[in-house]
Amino acid sequence: QGKYIFADGLEYKDKKWHYCDGYDRRFYTEICSGLKPAGISRLTNLDPPKKIPEGCYDCGDGFYNPETRVIVDYKLKFLRNADDDEHEWIIRTCRKAWDETIEHKPKP
Repeated sequence: QGKYIFADGLEYKDKKWHYCDGYDRRFYTEICSGLKPAGISRLTNLDPPKKIPEGCYDCGDGFYNPETRVIVDYKLKFLRNADDDEHEWIIRTCRKAWDETIEHKPKP
């Protein structure tokens, strides 16, 4: 019993939970305040987003270093070690500190 309210004010609902359900990709702040114009979309719920340390990923509750497999909070204090499943999920889905250029390869 009771309720859980996230730091940004979003209240968790056990039933009929529509936030981040795959159909609506807006951040909670965008639901409350509206979308920004095209070309200056949010990268995270925070605006401006946190600067990710070199070689790391932003995994939502802190930064992840894939070399050490350690997650620290946004004040760089230890949170936890990532297991194999969390490591793979972060590498596959989270924002990273670097950009990668991918070239278009036309079909032969």
